[in-house]
Amino acid sequence: MTLGDAAIIAVAGVWAGMINTIVGSGTLVTFPVLLALGFPPLTANVSNGLGLVPGSVTGAIGYRRELAGLGGRTLRLAVASVVGGLGGALLLLVLPASAFDAVVPVLVALAVVLVVIQPAVARRIAARRPSGEPRTRVGTGLQAAVFGTGVYGGYFGAAQGVLLMGVLGLMIDDDLQRHNAVKNVLAAVVNLLSGIVFALVAPISWPVVGLIAGGSIVGGLLGARIGRRLPPVVLRGVIVVVGLAALVQLLLR
Repeated sequence: MTLGDAAIIAVAGVWAGMINTIVGSGTLVTFPVLLALGFPPLTANVSNGLGLVPGSVTGAIGYRRELAGLGGRTLRLAVASVVGGLGGALLLLVLPASAFDAVVPVLVALAVVLVVIQPAVARRIAARRPSGEPRTRVGTGLQAAVFGTGVYGGYFGAAQGVLLMGVLGLMIDDDLQRHNAVKNVLAAVVNLLSGIVFALVAPISWPVVGLIAGGSIVGGLLGARIGRRLPPVVLRGVIVVVGLAALVQLLLR
């Protein structure tokens, strides 16, 4: 690895950490960069996933104010994410690389649609509830959906945040920034768990992990500062734009 390659990877890590904290899909920045620099796909995927863990953690810490009062919800969903993330990581090790090529773009497209229609759906559901009380309970359906995003995140991870925001927004009535805070915790859990699995059994480039980790820490802190200041409509727009960009890139790769 040349000094120039190292600089490119570190900068990509900063950008990916920032995007992950605000929306998700940071993998779609770093993964293609590693491929372009000549790293094998499996090594690039697992090194990238492990390197982005510190950025996910700093992003979650940056949203700690929005997490106030959400400990129970976050813990229950984190359990589903842990189980799903472990399953996804194991699938990556046993399935061919092309196994999810057909389903991944469909999932990302569905997530973008959910983010777009969520306000209208939430209003309609609220109008049908006699009590008018917001939905805050973590039900079986939401846990199952978060488990599914965990499987996806452990397997590949690109646009995991978009999927989580779509699911949370559709099934829980709350502020979008609070959903984003929970999303950052769940993504950090999945990335950490899958990273541990990969560190034990998969081919990893530790210099790449270090460069991405350092960059993603900076990016996670920057992303938290920027993302927390975005109005809900702007944040929703950013999620949709990034989701569509991820969809295009997934379809073209």
